Amino acid sequence: MTRVAIIGGGIGGLTSALLLHKQGIDVTVFERSSKVGGRIVFEEEGPYRIDQGPTIVLLPEMIHSILEEAGISRDRLELLRCDPLYRIHYHDGKALTKRADTQAQVTEIESIFPGEGRGFKRFMADLDAMYPAGQAGFLEKGFQRKRDFFTPKLMYLMLKMQAHKSIRGAVGQYFRSEELKDAYSLQSLYIGGSPFETPGIYSLLPYAEHKYGVWMVKGGYGSLPELLSEELVTRKIPFQLNTEVESIIVKNAKFTGVKVNGQIESFDAVIYNGEFPHLKGLIEGSEVPAKKKVFRPSSGCVLVYLGVERRWEESMTHQFFLPPSLNTSLREIFLERKIASSPSFYVFNPVALDEKAAPSGHSVMYFLIPVPDAQGVDWDIEVPSLVDKVLQEAEDRGFQGLREAIRWKKIRTPQDAEQDGLFGGGSFGIAPTLSQSGVFRPQSRPYSIEGLYTAGASVHPGGGVPIVMQGARLAVNQLMKEMSL
Repeated sequence: MTRVAIIGGGIGGLTSALLLHKQGIDVTVFERSSKVGGRIVFEEEGPYRIDQGPTIVLLPEMIHSILEEAGISRDRLELLRCDPLYRIHYHDGKALTKRADTQAQVTEIESIFPGEGRGFKRFMADLDAMYPAGQAGFLEKGFQRKRDFFTPKLMYLMLKMQAHKSIRGAVGQYFRSEELKDAYSLQSLYIGGSPFETPGIYSLLPYAEHKYGVWMVKGGYGSLPELLSEELVTRKIPFQLNTEVESIIVKNAKFTGVKVNGQIESFDAVIYNGEFPHLKGLIEGSEVPAKKKVFRPSSGCVLVYLGVERRWEESMTHQFFLPPSLNTSLREIFLERKIASSPSFYVFNPVALDEKAAPSGHSVMYFLIPVPDAQGVDWDIEVPSLVDKVLQEAEDRGFQGLREAIRWKKIRTPQDAEQDGLFGGGSFGIAPTLSQSGVFRPQSRPYSIEGLYTAGASVHPGGGVPIVMQGARLAVNQLMKEMSL
């Protein structure tokens, strides 16, 4: 029987393992930490539990279809639809509520930004026509050869989707208001990119929110890897925790096994689901291509987790709070590589939709503050004042009595993320810039080494939970094809 090693028990590794097992492949998962899940785990303290990483669920059908392909029925992962989607709070007191229904969104936009509703209708109509081809041509296809990407059909699609522009530039053709441009380009932050650098192809993200909804996992996103690991146990798929793969053995440009605890274990193939820039350092016994690409990490996040003895009845699950100028704030982060003087922040308040997410009368809350990656900031000095500023602003702008009601608080910085193995302390793998997207991003078979495949947030098609799961599916399909299984 064909034996495949999976290095890394994050969502890409777990998905790969289950998809391969479904095809009759003998799989072993190696995970260096004490639990699986990677970025998708819980922070817990006493009665409080909240997601450490991702919270917003997009593309639910992609998640469920991949789970079904892996043999997990969709009723085992309960998703709660957020309706309205979320709210954006502007610094001047305006608040834009994002809604799934197109006409309802037009009405909402017109009430705050008169004359701009028609731009939103054009945006949705244009993306209605382009999204299916974009998903099929960009998200569901790998580019092992450059000519697979540079086809007339795909180049025409890239041109139509303004891939040569930034996402902010692409949505700018639909809106005159700078505040609406913010509302329809800030989604690049979901994958660690700046709106003025992330390619226009990613306008698929704000479109998908309206078309397919914004959701949350009942019980938290961390329930997903728990479900997958339970399935590993049920199927008797071996996974070894607290086990770090020391090296990937390659002979004559062919993968032969992995070294664990000083011993070499033979396998026919491997899927590496770690941080891609770290892969070269693991390969032993064969030269990888001499050309060295310097990868740029995605942005980092300061994450604040709270247990609070209070609930806010009028609050929403997902909320964004913007500074006087989001553009200026993000340029300080991405270009000047410093903490923004006026930070933006996102708040996840799951009890607004799932009252059992915290004890009765309590809330668990998650604050995400975009910041640079780990390098160049004195986190010990700068983070306390940043967190104080954000919590005070949250209290002033929507969460009255917040600070007095806090019973538990934990802070996570890019420095913590880097110590946990995330490349450069970035929260989303490598940055989704033009030179690190599509054919220019690492592919599922990155080198001319037989039997070596990759998945994860830094591998095409990119970051975000459903997209990483799709990348795992691409890696499995490539492996099955090349090994004629």
